[in-house]
Amino acid sequence: MIEDKLKLLQEKNAAAEAGGGEARIKRQYSEGKMTARERINFLLDEGTFEEFDKLKTHRCTDFGMESQQFAGDGFITGHGLIDGREVFVFAQDFTVFGGSLSETNAQKVVKLMDLALKVGVPVIGLNDSGGARIQEGVASLGGYADIFLRNVLSSGVVPQISAIMGPCAGGAVYSPAITDFTVMVKNTSYMFITGPDVIKTVTHEEVTKEQLGGAMTHNQTSGVAHFAAENEEHCLQTIRELLSFIPSNNMDDPPRIDCNDPIDRQDEKLNSTVPPESNRPYDIRQIITTVADNNYFFEIQEHFARNIVIGFARLNGQPVGIVANQPAYLAGVLDIDASVKGARFVRFCDCFNIPIITFEDVPGFLPGVNQEYGGIIRHGAKLLYAFAEATVPKITVVTRKAYGGAYCVMGSKHIRTDINFAYPTAEIAVMGAEGAVEILYRRDLAAADDPATARKTKVEEFRDKFASPYVAAERGYIDEVIEPKLTRRKLIRALKLLENKRDQNPPRKHGNIPL
Repeated sequence: MIEDKLKLLQEKNAAAEAGGGEARIKRQYSEGKMTARERINFLLDEGTFEEFDKLKTHRCTDFGMESQQFAGDGFITGHGLIDGREVFVFAQDFTVFGGSLSETNAQKVVKLMDLALKVGVPVIGLNDSGGARIQEGVASLGGYADIFLRNVLSSGVVPQISAIMGPCAGGAVYSPAITDFTVMVKNTSYMFITGPDVIKTVTHEEVTKEQLGGAMTHNQTSGVAHFAAENEEHCLQTIRELLSFIPSNNMDDPPRIDCNDPIDRQDEKLNSTVPPESNRPYDIRQIITTVADNNYFFEIQEHFARNIVIGFARLNGQPVGIVANQPAYLAGVLDIDASVKGARFVRFCDCFNIPIITFEDVPGFLPGVNQEYGGIIRHGAKLLYAFAEATVPKITVVTRKAYGGAYCVMGSKHIRTDINFAYPTAEIAVMGAEGAVEILYRRDLAAADDPATARKTKVEEFRDKFASPYVAAERGYIDEVIEPKLTRRKLIRALKLLENKRDQNPPRKHGNIPL
């Protein structure tokens, strides 16, 4: 008797694991894609996946659906380990009803997310779906809304990561949009609200799926995605590495690792990284990687708004979030895209107790009609709001320019940054010396016998008097002017000082960030 029951269990498990059948699995392979179960097994530590609701089926009886039953109903849900840490994961199985969302498998995801909130565990979604199951009508739409609610309630409590490994269209895109990070696979994944056919009908624009919502479109143009993976293996490896920098929930500290890189390592090349000419570009990553443990920087959204650089690094084994102006692109100016990119990352770090290190070299906000019409005031205020609101340890290093309102925004002392350093090359002023001299000494220069020489003299005077780091240091806005080669030791020492920092915002339901 028991043998028969065990055999029945084995048969049901085997049927669930077969997905939509061999033919559909082969089609998945032909498109360069793994099956949903293979993705989960690749993502998690070997042999650690524990599945929930493996045998659950849909309850739809319309359009002949009662005769089409698959155990699991096209979604695989459960938990496992990544580097020994618990995670929840759900994967859409495109071989079963095109991975479409039904009322039933939405309940599976909701159960998973509710439990993740209770136990404080990250949630990873592997998306590969044709969208809502049409045969179920509003029930499937309601399932999406149930998931969206959990995305919102989980935001800032447990990390949420989305992998787009196939189609993701219509209402389905809003769940990944709410999650913290989105990874897309080049050539096999796409996201959009309305597809090329609808766009052609409504606006008469012709565009391919890849152009409209492919991995590089959303990594480079829209900023919707954070990573563009070369293939599915790279996508899943990226998620594993991303998790190594962040805690499991908002009550935990980020995971520290043993550091074999000397804390007091000095790098002479830092003393000459910043050019003496204020208008000469350099790559801020040279400073970041030189300072970081083992010279490693995990960059996020590297293709989008390249005038600001964000990502994770470690200092003495401790994960930190890096926000840095990029003088090598648009002179590091802040524009709409850069402000939004930086603001969201700062808020993520603040949610999950990750200290923020800011490297500042910013000439100001980008001028222009398009920027003003696009709302640079509102979007720039997002970055200001995010920095000011953050209560995690905050350290800023001014490497060169810190002009105007952008100086205030980029982690200045005035918005509760804890420790502010500056290089001797720092220029902290309302504006650049050349522009200031043109305004302040316009009449004097016009009356001078040799305007060029007079202008040069006044520029040097202004830079020495108003644009050096020492004026700010005299007022306490800069805590210390440091030799660049000492940056690593200074940052690690400051982080040690701030590790027990306690700060909080006034009691309130929530602030009203200028969205």
